[in-house]
Order: sequence, then C-alpha cells, then structure tokens
Amino acid sequence: MKITFIKPRIGRQEDSFYIDEGRMEPLQLAVLAGMTPDEHEVTVFDDRFEEIDYDLKTDLVGITVETYTARRAYEIATEYRKRGIPVVMGGMHVTLLPEEASQYCDSIVTGDAGWIWAKVLEDFKEYKKLRKHYKSIVGAPQANEFAPDRSVYDSKKYLNVGLIQFGRGCKFACSFCAISSYFKKQQFTRDLDKVLDELKTMKQHIIFFVDDNICADFEALKELCRKLIPLKIRWVSQGSMDMSKDPELMELLVKSGCMGNVIGFETINPNNAKQLRKAPNSFRKDFNKYDKEVEIIRNFGLQTWAAFTLGYDHDTLESIMDTVDYAIDKKFCFAAFNILVPYPGTPMYKKLQEENRLLYDGKWWLHPEYRFNHCSFKPKQMTPDQLTEISFKCKERWNSWSSIFKRYFDLKTHMRNPVKSLIYWKYNPVYSSENFNKQDMYFGLFNHRKENEIIHKNQDLLLNPDLNNINELTPIFKNHNFTTEDNIDQTFEYDGPKTASI
Repeated sequence: MKITFIKPRIGRQEDSFYIDEGRMEPLQLAVLAGMTPDEHEVTVFDDRFEEIDYDLKTDLVGITVETYTARRAYEIATEYRKRGIPVVMGGMHVTLLPEEASQYCDSIVTGDAGWIWAKVLEDFKEYKKLRKHYKSIVGAPQANEFAPDRSVYDSKKYLNVGLIQFGRGCKFACSFCAISSYFKKQQFTRDLDKVLDELKTMKQHIIFFVDDNICADFEALKELCRKLIPLKIRWVSQGSMDMSKDPELMELLVKSGCMGNVIGFETINPNNAKQLRKAPNSFRKDFNKYDKEVEIIRNFGLQTWAAFTLGYDHDTLESIMDTVDYAIDKKFCFAAFNILVPYPGTPMYKKLQEENRLLYDGKWWLHPEYRFNHCSFKPKQMTPDQLTEISFKCKERWNSWSSIFKRYFDLKTHMRNPVKSLIYWKYNPVYSSENFNKQDMYFGLFNHRKENEIIHKNQDLLLNPDLNNINELTPIFKNHNFTTEDNIDQTFEYDGPKTASI
C-alpha cells in the first residue's frame, strides 16, 4: 500500500501564505513511518513549507492534528476524501475532541498510535475498510518499541536540531494545560537503551528532548543524564523549575551536556499562580518571583527559555508589562509571552465556559474570524482587544535590539563559552522573526471571515467558512467504513500493557 502522512500548517497571513522558517523536524511523522512495516511505501508532506500533491497516488492518508492545526487538517482531509481516498486522524486534539474530529475523516485514532497503528493497517490491507474509531492507550513514547524513520526528512530543510523523546506526560495538574488532561497527570518513559540507540544515529549539533516535562521524575532524569555523559552531546528540553531543589540533579544536567531548558514560569503574580495550580510555582509562603530558583539555574550555567502566559484573572495591563521587564532583567535566553489559551478538555476551558467568558462560539480553533495569538475569552481586568495588544507589545519589547544586547551580557550563561554565545546570537533573530510573522495569522488557508465579508474564497474546498456543513458533504464521500453487514465492530479498543513511572 501507499501511505501518505501529513503535518498541517497553522494557517496563513491575510495577504500571503506563511512559510515557517523556524521549523523543526516533524517527529510525529518519522515515528509513524517507523511504525509502518517496510512492505508499505510511505510519503510525507510537511504542509508548513511544501505544497501537498493531492493527486499523487496514495491508498491511505494519516494526518496528525493539534488544536492549532485542526482547521487546516480538516481542509486537507476534505480534499482527499472528495478524491475517494480514506483519511485517518490522530493526535492530542483528536483524543480530546473525538466527536468533532470524526466528522471530518473516515477514521480516528485516540490515545497513542504506537499501540494500535498495526491494527489500522491490518484492517485496511485485508478489507479495504476502516473502523470509525481505534481506541488506544497513552503510554511510553513510540510504544517503547519503535524507532523513528528519519529518512522521511531527506531533501527537506529543517533547523539543525534533532528531536527525540525520553518521556511523555507530566505529574502536575495545571488548570490550563492539555497535557494534564491527555496523560491524566502521569509520566511515561521509554527504556533507556532504546533512547541511547536512537541518539547514536542522530547527527545534529543540538538534541531536543521533546518531553512535556523531563523533570517530572528526578530519579529517571538522573539515570538518563548518567547515560548521556559518555555520548558528549549538547541537548535541551522542557522542564519545571523545581529541578533547582536537587543539587545532584543540577550537576548531572550540566555534566550530561544540557544547555538549558524551556521552563513554564507562566506568571510572576502569586494570586495567578494559585489560580493555575502549577505545583512547582504556586502555594508557597515565600513567593519571590522565583529569584532563588533562577539564580541557582544561572549559577549552573544553564540558559533558560522562559514561557509566560498572559491574561489570568489577576493580570492588569501594568502587571503584564512588568512581566516582560522581569524577563529582560533576568537575562533569559529566550522568552514567550503568550495569551492564555483555553484548550478544550482542560479545567480552565470548563471554568471559562461555565462563566460564559468564551469567545468565538467556544471553538476559537475552527472559527473563520479567529487569528493566531488573539484573545479568545473575556479577561477580568481588560478587554480582549487590550490583552491582544499588550501581548504584542511584550513581544516587541522583548525582541528589540536593546533587549537582545542587554540580555546577552551574562557571564554565567550566554557568555560562559562560545557555544552558548553562538546559540544566543543564532536563534534570537530566528525566534524574533517567527514571533512577528505568526502574529494575526488566520487558521487554515481558505474561506475566512473579515467584517462580514468572506476572504480567501475557495469554492472547490466544499467546506463553508464555519465548517458546519460537513454532515451535508459526507454522503458525497466514498464510504470506507465497515457496515453492519460486515459483522465487524466500528470501534476497536486496545487496553494492553502500559507502565507509568509516576
């Protein structure tokens, strides 16, 4: 069989298509290719920078869907389905909203595909039909078995950063985070030997462990670090600031080649910290804007990618600008100032829904008027437009040349050695450019609405601007699902082995 895997883009600018110049390898697609037996021919399209050839012969299409890319994913699926080609969707958004996703494709996979992808292919190979729903579990990355097939990246250009997974999930229960909902406050890790074997095949200058929180299990992380020391690699990941409480862990991070981590500060307001229920940040009597933790991390020479979220109930316009000043003063390597996003399936979404504070009909990710990094709810201390504007001002101040120069002069981190200086100067301009280029993007490519006028019209797409005519379109698509006459259940559920470290 010929199988096509697709990574959708977020969308487009009003007057032009958008090419993601800061793109990293789509690890999901390499993992799917690695899970696919060699008897099948695999083609990959990265919609973020290359055109999808809908007329290239293929038997089955698989699309990985995130909330930000859902509208575009549904557009892509419609193009294939009107050509009679079946589409399978998976990913976190599909698991969080299976009823929505199943309307726009022939079959969905919820949970981790690694445990169940073979069954999908087995059904389609034998019957040329699919069940409507393949229910998997969440567990160790890549089902603790499969290695990514990175040959799918050949001839495609990405940043010189290699992506790999050690663990998935997080033990914390932050109210805004979809990860907590997806993994049910658990972390799952791969066998170390498999991780090390995969690392030895990677040739990039920097390795990015894309774990949701690599610090979720200190002892597991320590063991990983000990195994990494002989490899002499340079790596980064995503972690929580409670790493600073364990001196042994900090030493091992440095010895293993860790350059720094993305850390979710979220807020410097103690009242907000309590609201978001982020355990490493909140419920502290000595809340001091993380001064002690930041200093410990700096003393060990680790560069910090600080992530802040704007628009909590106790945020004001003044306190938000204080946040960017704080980040500049702390000389972080990179920082993100993102508007609070009510992801479906999270406690934060439910709270805002109950308080009637959601905008865009509660489905900002599909709405034809919504734009990237715009406010999608009613804040308490300002208007939605004010929050959108202040967020952009934060980015302007942070990415200004005066900020970049001021932050660089830190002997403990960015000036500690030539490699860290190079990282600082190479990637700050890249991320600055991407921040501004993505601002105000429409989701998906076609049929958006602006001031009651339809723009980016595409009559061939069939979907209307609100995407709510999908049930009317379904009868014109070829039916690739089992029927009652086949005596095969429309749902297949896998509940096999899984081991959580926490």
